[in-house]
This record gives sequence, structure tokens and C-alpha cells, in this order.
Amino acid sequence: MFDMPDITRKRAALNPHKLAMEEVATGRTVTYAELDENAAKTAAYLAEKGVEAGDRVAVLSHNHIAFFELLFAVAKLGAVLVPLNWRMPPAELKPLITDSEPKLIFHDTATADTATTLPFSADTCISFDCLMTERAGLPPHAGRDVWPEDGLWYLLYTSGTTGQPKAVIQTFGMALANTINLGQPIDITSHDVTLNFLPLFHTAGINTHTMPVLMNGGTVMVMPGFDCDLLADLLESGRLTVFFGVPAVYQQLSLHPRFQALDLTRVRHWACGGAPISDTLLELFMGRGATICNGFGMTETGPTVFLMDRESAPEKIGSVGKPQLLVSVRMVGPDGVDVPAGETGELWISGPGITPGYWHKPKATAAALKDGWLKSGDLARVDGDGYHYIVGRSKDMYISGGENVYPAEVENVLATHEAILEAAVVGVPDARWGEVGHAFFMLRPEADAPTDEALNAFCRSLLAAYKVPKYFSVVAEFPRTAAGKIQKHLIERT
Repeated sequence: MFDMPDITRKRAALNPHKLAMEEVATGRTVTYAELDENAAKTAAYLAEKGVEAGDRVAVLSHNHIAFFELLFAVAKLGAVLVPLNWRMPPAELKPLITDSEPKLIFHDTATADTATTLPFSADTCISFDCLMTERAGLPPHAGRDVWPEDGLWYLLYTSGTTGQPKAVIQTFGMALANTINLGQPIDITSHDVTLNFLPLFHTAGINTHTMPVLMNGGTVMVMPGFDCDLLADLLESGRLTVFFGVPAVYQQLSLHPRFQALDLTRVRHWACGGAPISDTLLELFMGRGATICNGFGMTETGPTVFLMDRESAPEKIGSVGKPQLLVSVRMVGPDGVDVPAGETGELWISGPGITPGYWHKPKATAAALKDGWLKSGDLARVDGDGYHYIVGRSKDMYISGGENVYPAEVENVLATHEAILEAAVVGVPDARWGEVGHAFFMLRPEADAPTDEALNAFCRSLLAAYKVPKYFSVVAEFPRTAAGKIQKHLIERT
């Protein structure tokens, strides 16, 4: 790896008049020359406010071009951006602010009420509208000639599927590695157009596919958040060429009234990650000519680790593919020794896309990183052709009657039931077996809940008896992270 030039300055030199970003809701557009100038003027505004290299700048906003202008502005100064989760109430945000100690916070109109209750003074809590007005008369900041590979660019607080969020350090080198790891298998070019709608306090919102498309000189359409009607409109228009969504997005699109009429083949590449996607959903889209390439990554990995290739996807349903160009992986047993092919072990990952650690948490960093390898906490296996399968989280696995049960396998079977839209399985204590499964599931629209007896029989026809859940419960909705992962520790268990 190597230090990078100022990315927006370089793109402005290469493609000044090319459309860089467009807001679907407002119609606002910026060329690469305008993106660079706006970022440089934002940097000048930050400098006037006393922001220096190493200082943190918080942002609480939905998806806007202004967010990315701010992201590139801190890079020019050597400051650090801290995107905050706008879904959190002030009580949950305040500890993150105490942890990161930002000098300023920026917000959009929708988050103004929350932002103004946080511990910032009137002149350090700034709206995007104010920023855009006041920077207009400023000369562009000269910025830094290079962005160092190991330089801290921004902090992303983990979404917390198991507990208290930690701030994962994101560097410039990680961004460049991800652009290669994602751009190479998809063949991203300056002709590509993608859609940005996933939350920007999450790695997928910034890096999948937005940053790789921008670095390659393509165009990013920006939506404030997910809107299935607007997505259907964009798919009908034929403007999108590459698309990334979490399983919940594909699920909602499949239920949209216009789904059957959409020509999905107009998108050149479909990708999915953030959470396991069911075989049923993959097969549904494949039947419409859209091969969804399942992938895997983490905030700590920049994020891209695996991505399925389109050619093998139909024969390798459920696989996340092979490790991408700048990634190495191992499957490690409890004894620290690599397990043989075909067996399940903890996924360890290395490469230039790996985070150097967690902000102000040396113990957590030491626990996660060993000799250059990130211990993911995910369980995986590899087949004889080199294709990898994520079995589940090591914390999710439970032991029933002495046998390991991986909830993802059971959830995938339940999702094939005609009445079930999505399922989550957790291990619960049992006097006889030690632990047994408790399956929670959402019903498909207008479907009646099957009886426990019927579900038991259905599972037994497809699973070994020890894998069949003992309990079944219907839920209206699952608690989720920004990436669409079900937060199993927050499911109401009665």
C-alpha cells in the first residue's frame, strides 16, 4: 500500500465535468470539480472553526451530498469524522460523544431536534444549510497533498448485535483496499451508476458501493434513506448499473406491487451483504434474471472480504464466494489450529483492509487482533472448490444434546416455509438437552401462522432431530442493526 493523493482533487483534475453525485429527492447535483471545491471550502470553514489535524468532527444526518463533502473535507485537513446513528436517542448518543470528543457536530433538518439536545454550544452545533451558506464566500482550503495510508479518516461505531458499540478506526489505506476488493470482482468503471441509501453511520453506506464508484469516477445517486417506490422508479429508468442491498431491502423489493413488472436485467451487477440472505430470496431473483452475488464483510475489514462470482452463484447458493484480491483468510479451531477443508472454524482475516483497532479500547483491540489476523467471531467453512460459507456467529451457536447447532442453517430451512418471511433462532436452556432452539419468525403478508406441530413436522423433514427448534413464536418485526442484521439479544423472549 502507499499514501494516496487527495482523491477529490485528483478526480476533479481527471474528470472535472463528470457527474459525481445526484440527490434523488432534491435534484441537487455536483460534478467532480464541484465536489472537490465544496469539500475544500468545507475544509476552510472547519479551519475557521478551529478544527485541526487529529480533531474529531461529528455528523448526525441522513444521506446527503453534504455528508460526503464533509467526509472529504476532514481528509483534506487531517481531521477525523464521527458519523453518529440518527436512530439513537440522545441518551445513547451522549456516551459516544464523550468517547470521541468531537469539536463540532453537523446535522441535517431531520436530525435538528436530536442534535440540539446534545452537549454542544450554539456555534458548534451546525446545520448543513448553515454550512453551505457560510462556506460559499470562503476560498478553498489548500489541504494536504497526500492522505497517508495509515491515517485515521473516520470512526464507525459498531452496530451492536451483542452489546455496547465500539468505534472502529477507518483509515485511508482501508478505503483504497476496499475499492480494489470490491471494484475488481464487479469491474466497476467510470460508466457505472449506483444508489446510496444505506445509513452513513454504517460501513455499507459509505463503502458499498459508494466510495469505490467515486474513486473510479462513476456516478452515485443519493436517497435520504430506503424508499422502495423510488427504488422501483430508478430500476424502471434503467439508470442504475450496480446495486448493493441488505437482505431486508431485497425482501421489501420482492413484495413491492411493481416487482413482477420490473426489468431487473438492466442492472449489470446485484450484490448483497450485511446479513445472511435466504436461499429462497436468491432463487426468486435469479428466476427474474437477477443473480444476486452474496458477500461478506465487517466494519473492521473495510468491509469487503468475500463476494460471490456471478458464474458460480447458481451452483453455489448460500456461498459468499472466495476471498477477494487483497484478503487472506483462515478457518481456525478452538485450539488455534486451522481446521481441514469442509469443517467449521472461526473465520480469521488479514490484509490491508483490516482496521488497526478500536478507538481508545486497547484491550478490545488486543482481543480481536492476533499477529495481523482479525478474529471475526464468525463461523465458516470452505468447500473443495474454494467457496466459503458463513455458518453463523460463534456466539449464536448452541449445543443441544452434545451436538453443535448453527442457527443460520435452521433459519434458512424455516425461510423456505410458504408462510414464513424471515426467521431467527436462538438457543435457550433446557433441563434435558442442555440447550434447545427457540425459533422466532415473521409471517408473509396475509399468511396464517402455522401450528407448532406443523412447523415441527416441516423442520423434521429437512433437518436432523437435534436441530429442530423446540419452541416457535410469531413476531411482527425484528429489532435490527443498520445493516439489517437481526439483533437477537433484543428479541422479546416469552
